Amino acid sequence: MSAPHAEPGDASTRPAVDWATLPDALRGRLAEVAAVAVGEMPAVDLPVSLRRLARFTPAKRARLGGPALTARLAESAAFRTAVVAWWEEHRSGELAMGGDAAVADPLTAAAAALLRDDPAAAEMVAAAARRGEVVEMKAERDALASRVDKLTAELERLRGELADARAQARSAGEERDAEFLALRRRVSEQGAALRAAVDARAAAEAEAAAVRAATEGQIAAARADCDRERGRADIERLRAERAAAEVAGARQAAREARQADEVRLALLVDTLGGAVAGLRRELSLGGGGPRPADLVPGATAARPGTAVDSASALDALLAVPTLHLVVDGYNVSKTGYAELPLADQRNRLVGQLGALAARTRVEVTVVFDGAGVVAAPPRSARGVRVLFSDPGVLADDVIRAIVAAEPQGRPVAVATSDRAVVASVRAHGAYSVPAAVLVARLARP
Repeated sequence: MSAPHAEPGDASTRPAVDWATLPDALRGRLAEVAAVAVGEMPAVDLPVSLRRLARFTPAKRARLGGPALTARLAESAAFRTAVVAWWEEHRSGELAMGGDAAVADPLTAAAAALLRDDPAAAEMVAAAARRGEVVEMKAERDALASRVDKLTAELERLRGELADARAQARSAGEERDAEFLALRRRVSEQGAALRAAVDARAAAEAEAAAVRAATEGQIAAARADCDRERGRADIERLRAERAAAEVAGARQAAREARQADEVRLALLVDTLGGAVAGLRRELSLGGGGPRPADLVPGATAARPGTAVDSASALDALLAVPTLHLVVDGYNVSKTGYAELPLADQRNRLVGQLGALAARTRVEVTVVFDGAGVVAAPPRSARGVRVLFSDPGVLADDVIRAIVAAEPQGRPVAVATSDRAVVASVRAHGAYSVPAAVLVARLARP
C-alpha cells in the first residue's frame, strides 16, 4: 500500500506539536521508524530528496539521514501518512500504541501519535519527555549511589592503611631509639680513636717538616740543573726543526719544479708529435698524396684562434691529440640549466664533462667563481679538473692564466660565451667554443 507524498512546506498539515522542540530520544525513534519504511517503500512513493537514502541499511539510514527524515516528517503530512500506512500494512500493530503498551514505551506511543496527527500528541510528547527525564534522573541516582559505595570502600581501605601506618611508625620509633643508643656508643669509641690519630698526625707532620726542610735545597739545585739542560735541548730542537723545514721546503720546491718541467715536456712532446703528424699529412710524406679523410666534402678543419660554432666542428676539435678543453663553469651551466640551484648546476656540469672526457680522452678543466660558493664544492669526476677562483679573483682571469700557461703550439679550446674572455683567449691562439654548442654536445650520448 502506497500513499502520495506532499511537497515541503504544506503548512495546513502541520501538527499542533512544535517539531523543532521534540526531545532527542523521540527524534531518534521517529528517524528509526521512517528509516525502516523508506527502505521498503516503492521509489515512486518517496520524496525525491529521500530516494538516495533508500540505498543505505536501516541503521546507517537512521544515523546519517535522521535529520532529513524527521524534517520531511514535520513538513509533509502526506509523507507521514505514507509511513503510517506502510507500517500498518507490513507490520500491523507495531505503531498501535495504547493502554499498557503506551505506558511501557512512551517514545513509540508519542511517535505514533505524531505520525497520525493525534490530537493528544502534545500530551504524549510531554509524557515521553517526562519519562526521559525520570530515566535520566534514575540513571544519575544509580551513578551517585555507585560512587558513594566506591567512596565508602575507599574510605575503609584508607582507614586500614592508616592503622597499618601507625603500627609501622611505632615499630620504627622503637628501632630508631635502639639504633640511636648504638650510634652513641660507636661515636664515643670513634672519638677516642680520633684523638689518638690526631696525636699521631701531629708527630708525623713534625717529622715530615724536618725531612722537607732537608730536601728542599737538594730539589732546588736539581731543578736549576734541569732548567739549564732543558733550555739547551730546546735550542737544539728548534735548530733541528728549522733545518728539517728548510730541507723539506727545498725538496718540495725541487719536486714541484721537476713535475712542472716533466708535464710541460710531455705536453710539448705530444704537441710536437701531433704537429709532425699533421705536417706529414699536409706534405703527403710517405702517404703518396692526400688521405681519403682530407678529401671529404662539407667539413673544414678549425684553425687556432678561431671560433668553433657548430657541433661537427666541435667533434672534429675534440679528436685533435693533446687538446686541452677549458670550460667557463657558470657561463656554460647557466646557459644549459639555469633553472637549477648553483650547486646542482656545478654537479651536473662536472658529471657531463667527466663522461665527455672518458669518451674523447681530452684534458678537461672547469673553472668556477669561488666567491659565491657556500656549500661543499663538487668532487672532481675522473678526467676533469675542477678549480675555484680565490677570493678577489675572477674565474675569467683564471681561464686567461691557464691559456697563457700552456706551451706554444698545444691546441687549447675555451668554452664560454663571454665576449671579453673569447677575445683574450683567441689572441693567445686558443679556440673559442660557444656555451650553447658545448651544452648541446654534452646532451648527446
